[in-house]
Amino acid sequence: MHIGPFPLANRLMVAPMAGVTDRPFRTLCKRLGAGHAVSEMMTADKALYARQKSLFRANFDGEIAPISAQIAGADPVKLAEAARFQVANGAQIVDINMGCPVKKVCNRLAGSALLQDEALVQRLLDTVVAAVDVPVTLKTRLGYANGQENILRIARIAEQAGVAALAIHGRTREQMYTGSARYELIAAVKQQARIPIIANGDIDSPEKAAEVLARTGADALMIGRAAQGKPWIFRQIAYFLQTGEHLPDPDLAEMTEIIHGHLTELYGFYGEYSGCRIARKHIAWYTSGLPDSNAFRQAMYAEDSTAGQMRVVMDFFHHLQQRQDGAGEVV
Repeated sequence: MHIGPFPLANRLMVAPMAGVTDRPFRTLCKRLGAGHAVSEMMTADKALYARQKSLFRANFDGEIAPISAQIAGADPVKLAEAARFQVANGAQIVDINMGCPVKKVCNRLAGSALLQDEALVQRLLDTVVAAVDVPVTLKTRLGYANGQENILRIARIAEQAGVAALAIHGRTREQMYTGSARYELIAAVKQQARIPIIANGDIDSPEKAAEVLARTGADALMIGRAAQGKPWIFRQIAYFLQTGEHLPDPDLAEMTEIIHGHLTELYGFYGEYSGCRIARKHIAWYTSGLPDSNAFRQAMYAEDSTAGQMRVVMDFFHHLQQRQDGAGEVV
């Protein structure tokens, strides 16, 4: 699998997720088996470039190449400016967001709202592809509304504009994240396309990954929500696709090591105040379903320092390890 001139380690990608796929998370997923990762969505509004949140999102220092920056907007000139800004900032691939379904993005006629205006989609893609000398990719959905799925036309527009790869979430904007992803339309796009097609939506296990590849014929898979609290899913899927066999979940010792490393990276990246607060959702995902995790999370949420938060987390996993050593398993 290549995107433009860039070879990827495998066919598994981390989906861009606002508030999740920051540099520490992207780096962790790549270490645990993802072949590629796309940054959080960054606005094309130049007035927001210098805001602290945007600077964090555009921080690619030390990231495993190729580096992909996702941008969003509805004005071709501003989107082209944003693309050039990200390339100057270190991005080797620019990804355009036409898939985000959230209201605050769609109300600005950005994200998946753009799918209602195919002429504007064409202007946006033509302008951005012409503005930068790096590959441009597109992340989109089946269409804006149920019954108005226009992904086949969007794919042709993207290909004609020179887009290097197309990632498709198998739902419309109207569906948000409800119901099931519809892979038959992704398969139809793949049959007509001459560029790499990446399937996205509901891929949450090695078996589902193999099924989606078989049903769509896609060149690669993009995994988002299933990696929250389980970044090792990439190596599990990669191993299954290669061998047909399963890798187990990490044991408590390795899980503790992964979480400790992730929290350390988050604290160093964001600093004391933001690091502690941003880490909370990751800790909650990691510990979901573990014994006594509800009580633990309440204690963890009460900590307002990184040192206190780390101590509570490590104490919790130390307790689980002792329990396992005494009983033979965590129950």
